[in-house]
Amino acid sequence: MARAARLLAALAALLAAAATGGDARPSKIAVVGAGIGGSAVAHFLQQHFGPRVQIDVFEKGTVGGRLATISVNKQHYESGAASFHSLSLHMQDFVKQLGLRHRREVVGRSAIFSGEHFVLEETDWYLLNLFRLWWHYGISFLRLQMWVEEVMEKFMRIYKYQAHGYAFSGVEELLYSLGESAFVNMTQRSVAESLLQVGVTQRFIDDVVSAVLRASYGQSAAMPAFAGAMSLAGAQGSLWSVEGGNKLVCSGLLKLTKANVIHATVTSVTLQNTEGKPLYYVEYENEVGNGSDFYDIVVIATPLHLDNSSSSITFEGFDPPIDAAQGSFQPTVVSLVHGYLNSSYFGFPDPKLFPFASILTTDFPNFFCALDNICPVNISANFRRKQPQEAAVWRVQSPKPLLRSQLKTLFRSYYSVQTAEWRAHPVYGSPGTLPRFALHDQLFHLNALEWAASSVEVMAVAAKNVALLAYNRWYQDLDKIDQKDLMHKVKTEL
Repeated sequence: MARAARLLAALAALLAAAATGGDARPSKIAVVGAGIGGSAVAHFLQQHFGPRVQIDVFEKGTVGGRLATISVNKQHYESGAASFHSLSLHMQDFVKQLGLRHRREVVGRSAIFSGEHFVLEETDWYLLNLFRLWWHYGISFLRLQMWVEEVMEKFMRIYKYQAHGYAFSGVEELLYSLGESAFVNMTQRSVAESLLQVGVTQRFIDDVVSAVLRASYGQSAAMPAFAGAMSLAGAQGSLWSVEGGNKLVCSGLLKLTKANVIHATVTSVTLQNTEGKPLYYVEYENEVGNGSDFYDIVVIATPLHLDNSSSSITFEGFDPPIDAAQGSFQPTVVSLVHGYLNSSYFGFPDPKLFPFASILTTDFPNFFCALDNICPVNISANFRRKQPQEAAVWRVQSPKPLLRSQLKTLFRSYYSVQTAEWRAHPVYGSPGTLPRFALHDQLFHLNALEWAASSVEVMAVAAKNVALLAYNRWYQDLDKIDQKDLMHKVKTEL
């Protein structure tokens, strides 16, 4: 009885707020997920609707989601997304607003390993690296760079659109506004097909492009070209990370927003049939028990995929029914190994002569995708990277947990192994119809954009889009939603 009375009181309060006029701001907003998408959308929603709106953020795990750290030998290391591209403008802005700092970069050389030998080795000399690329692959690397830059130049338009308040109700509409049908088609064609068309050789795709895609997505050059271009852009630009850990961005945004973080699993969202604006009844459960509340706006900022059926959200009372699950997510295992690298496996019997801090792999060996000698999230002024013959912390990315025999292949000996298992990115294929951000009038799925491309900055872009979409829909500013020819409109507004 007491619970029913509380619910009726909450419903009456929300209906009273809705009845005060068409310009009334929402009373309560629910965000499901406290990763970068959920943290960022809570921040953007408060920016648009003002500080008096109550924002509840539900998180069943740890704040930060796929931004996480693991402690090894009293130091913390990134176990999720490790770095960001210099053109990640939303992330750059978050760091600035929160007073965080970029982590000092400790330079190390990279190489690509085929399972038997290194197919490409980086040196300390820029011109020599260019010469080696040209010698092995002709001008394929220049053609790749031009292709990626063309895609990124068009993608960067999104920041200008968002600065002018424009939003998109679906992924296809967003992509079309940036690169018209060419961008939409890039979600249906493979990276390999697109690069071959612009004159990149198959050998360069097999040796270099595939290695980068394996390290970032755990997938091959058969994945769609748009997601591939985003990944390859990250490999070409200067990268940065946050001093103290990338997850500080998520906790910092939630603190800045003064969001109410509820540690619980959301089980269902039910549409309440009311006059005027809809209301959403959100039910959740945690160790204490079950809970529920009514919300004007609900944002799902967690993947709704077919692997997640054990903790999926049911949508009730909607006509037509909502089915937002898209497909499967790629399992990725990150192992932090504190030990001595077996340099002999890579062709260096003397570990003192092993020169690389980062190793990418082609399709063979297939038991690991990348291997990095990593630095802690807090780097002191006198920090130096461990020498190859010393015990160091290595980050190994693999599609499955490493077997003991595989660890013995990569390491002469080790003190500890700690793992984090992620479903980090969608398994990309040809999705057919691209998903929509708007599931209902004021019910949104932020992670829809992951089915075009998946990265921390892409989630921040999706968060800004959903916040604008919710705001424009709430105040019926339909001229700011799904507009065509935005480049021309934005120029005239300037």
